[in-house]
This record gives sequence, structure tokens and C-alpha cells, in this order.
Amino acid sequence: MSDKKRILSGIQPSGPLTLGNYVGALRNWVELQKTDEYECFFMLADMHTITVRQTPKDFRKNAMDLLALFLACGLDPEKSPIFFQSHVPAHAQLSWVLTCNTYMGELSRMTQFKDKSRKHSGNINAGLFTYPSLMAADILLYQADLVPVGEDQKQHLELTRDLANRFNNAYSETFKVPEGYIPKVGARIMSLQDPSQKMSKSDPNENGYILMLDDPDVIVRKIKRAVTDSGSDVCRGENKAGIENLMNIYSAVTGMSLDEIERNFAGKGYGDFKNAVAESVAEALRPIQKRYHDLMANKDYLEQVYRRGAEIASRTAGKTLSKVYRKVGFIQM
Repeated sequence: MSDKKRILSGIQPSGPLTLGNYVGALRNWVELQKTDEYECFFMLADMHTITVRQTPKDFRKNAMDLLALFLACGLDPEKSPIFFQSHVPAHAQLSWVLTCNTYMGELSRMTQFKDKSRKHSGNINAGLFTYPSLMAADILLYQADLVPVGEDQKQHLELTRDLANRFNNAYSETFKVPEGYIPKVGARIMSLQDPSQKMSKSDPNENGYILMLDDPDVIVRKIKRAVTDSGSDVCRGENKAGIENLMNIYSAVTGMSLDEIERNFAGKGYGDFKNAVAESVAEALRPIQKRYHDLMANKDYLEQVYRRGAEIASRTAGKTLSKVYRKVGFIQM
């Protein structure tokens, strides 16, 4: 039996990925995959995506785009299964069992349900409400030891842990109780137009985010328009959230520390610094974009990747589901 700790990570194919997604998630996944310490499963969470109504044609394109970006960033399907959630039926099957073990009060306290209900008031569906039970199924199916989580997902992980313990106590030891995994990274990438908010593709102001597939000239334009302050010194400090965000971005794509950035740009002003940031971001994304376009021209290979990923994921998930079905009393086929 492997001594490696198992990690499940996933992203919804709900639209283009931002620089924040790359720095905060994908790049870290590539590093995790390189170590001998972890066994990774990478999921495209398409079932979660339909809690908000999707246009089917765009949805399919977003899904294939995301798969290509996973690979373009350096994820290796030979080392870790990369799969669509909807291709592994066990996710929906275990989700129903866990939904029947989740209390209404627990789901009603979820802040993401409240936030999404406000944003999508015309489509407050039951899936939006029971979403955390499906997320718990995603994690528990693979007996994950660790789950990379941001601030907005900590509440869901706590519910997952509660459900695992609840099921184990009721039916005997079945699920591994997962821990949150906080990757060793720098500060979060914030909006270029409102540095108090995380960079997000849902930002109504397109100048607030950099997309991974933005052309270099678009990247330059967005960074030049980034809000700063009335000063000119490239340094951290009070009322300098805008310039600090640009410093964090520059640090993320160059590997330079914030102290080094302050020293290197002492006396140079915001204009020079913004040019340097834009150039470095465009350069960091250039090879990823080239690889992405090559992959999108090879749909047969992409299909091979997701089919193989689903086969491996299904074998692992099936073992857990079979155990769960037996314990709750379902007749075995």
C-alpha cells in the first residue's frame, strides 16, 4: 500500500481562468505532482457548474479549454488522473447517500449558498442548496488525506469532515476524515481595480482581472490601468494596497521577494514598475498559451486524457461507493 498522502483538487469549468487561478491553484498543483510525497487526483468539477444555468455550447468549450489549460500548465496525466466529474457516476451516487445524512440546518448556514442566492436570485435551485453534499462526496470518494482549500471553501471542508465522522459513527469506519491543505504560497492575487477583492473572472470590470489566455497587449493595458495611489514609491505601506498587489503579482511570476522588488525599483516610479510587471506576466503566460493552442488542435489527445482519467478515478471511487452501499443496506448487484 502506498505511503503517499492523497490529494483531490478541482476547478469548475465555468469560464476562462485568471492569473489568480494560475498562481493560487494550478501552479501549486504542478509542484505537488512533482514530489514523491503526494498522490494527486485532478477534477474538472462540471457537475458543480450547473448550479448556475449554463449555455451548453459555451459550457462544453469552457470544459475543454480548462482541460487543455490543466495540461498546458504542466499537469501530467501519466502521473495523476485528470477527469471530468460527470464521467464518474459515483460522484452523484455517493452525493445522494450523503445528502440523506446532511441536516437542513447545516446547509442553510453555508455562506456560499447565501452569496450565490443573492447573485442568482432568479435560479435558487435545490442543487445550489445541496452543493456541499456533492463536494463532500467528491472528497470522500477518493479517501483524500488532504484537500487544498481557500477561505471560501473552509466551511464546506468542515461539513465534509462532519459527514465523514457521522457516517463512520453510524455504520463503522468507512471514510478517511480529510484535512485542509494550505499550500506554501505568497499573498493572494487581488483585483487590479479593487485590491480589497480577490481577482475573479466574475468581476463586472474586465480591467480588474488578467485571464490566462489574454494577449500580451491586453495584459499591458490592464496593468497600466491598475489602481495604485497618489504616491510614486514602489513599496509596501498604509494605503498602498494597489501597488502591493502589483508587487505580489511581480513576485509570483519572477520569484523575486518583496524586499528585492523594493530595492530594485527604488526611485523608479509606478510607470516603470507597471511596465516591468506587464512584461513579466506576459512572458510567464507565453509558453502556457502556446501549449494550450497546440493542445486545442489535438482533440484526440485531449479525449484520450479524460477517458483514461475517468477510468482510473472510477476504479478508486467505485471501491468506496461499493463499501458505502453495502453498509447502508443496499442489495449488491
